Amino acid sequence: MLNRELFNFKLRWRVNLQMVKVKVIISDPTDGRSKVVEVEGVRANPFIGKKLGEIIDGIVVDMPATKLQILGGSDNDGVPMRGDVHGGNRRQVILSEGAGFKPKSDGERRRKTVRGNTITDEIVQINLKIIGQNVKKAETKNETTV
Repeated sequence: MLNRELFNFKLRWRVNLQMVKVKVIISDPTDGRSKVVEVEGVRANPFIGKKLGEIIDGIVVDMPATKLQILGGSDNDGVPMRGDVHGGNRRQVILSEGAGFKPKSDGERRRKTVRGNTITDEIVQINLKIIGQNVKKAETKNETTV
């Protein structure tokens, strides 16, 4: 009986890992607009394991022929990701500037909780930037009438 319960627990845990729900915010630096796309389940798997600064294909978020750069993100508690902290876990680091800390006076440093630079299944928000777009021009047909 114990083995059956353990098997069911493992099966539920595995299913919950695959049901990752991520809010992807895509910003366009050319016109200053941003777009929010919710990605969940198997469609979120291409993000898992990627690091900040990596370039991915836009087909993942229904934007074909577009290259996107990962800029940052946060987990369900609002803890931000930082590019200079390695791994995907939460860590307490001493910060003097940058993401996760806003100093109130010059030279102030504090120990703050931040996430590493790797996207895991605990991340709920990912920030992306469009860096390349292949615009295919429609061919116009010159029709002549006689």
